[in-house]
Amino acid sequence: MGETKAIIMDLQGTLLENGVYPSPIKQVKYFLRVNRPFQDYVPVFEKSFMTRSYANLDEAFRQVCVDFNIRVPDFVIEKLVGLWNKNKLLSKPFHDSIEFLKQAKSHGYKLILVANIDCFSKEVIDKYGFREYFDEVMLSCETGMLKSNPKFFHEPLARLGVSPDDAVMIGDSFESDVESARHAGIKAVLIDRNDARDYNPKVANFQEFISYLTQGEMNGNQGEEQSSD
Repeated sequence: MGETKAIIMDLQGTLLENGVYPSPIKQVKYFLRVNRPFQDYVPVFEKSFMTRSYANLDEAFRQVCVDFNIRVPDFVIEKLVGLWNKNKLLSKPFHDSIEFLKQAKSHGYKLILVANIDCFSKEVIDKYGFREYFDEVMLSCETGMLKSNPKFFHEPLARLGVSPDDAVMIGDSFESDVESARHAGIKAVLIDRNDARDYNPKVANFQEFISYLTQGEMNGNQGEEQSSD
């Protein structure tokens, strides 16, 4: 399947399908009436919500409001708690996720999971048995770092003795996955199951990603994201 030694993977939207639509992060922005571009809102939300431990979701969302300098009535917080719990309950692996992980392991790849995730949702990793396939698991809620920090990629690679040049990242977010990996000096592939973005290299599913690994590279150079959320 190619010369790559390690595959770094995102969780939500890559291995795991959201349980609610639009995505819960987009819905939080809507319910809180955050008046910022989406690409500016996400890092603030993820740092607030996904790099700390909280006693409960109510406390977590109230801290988000503090960090955005927003006041909302209690019923909005209750709605957000319900939304987040529903997404956690209904999230499930994409139809090709587990088979791909099995195939990648059988071909000798080192697998690393990197996820910007809150302390309440991380239980889905064990719910679907993902940990058994990964050699390293990096979670923002446990490390206090987001994927925008190159250490999030470099530390697990170093523990496995793999150079960034010998790794490839696959994720569904251009900003959080592709740009973060490239900033850390790692090749990145966008998984775009709905063919919604203009970027290269990208794949529609894990079968195409296997072809990418086999070929070593896709036609053309890494391009730029041209569509927006």
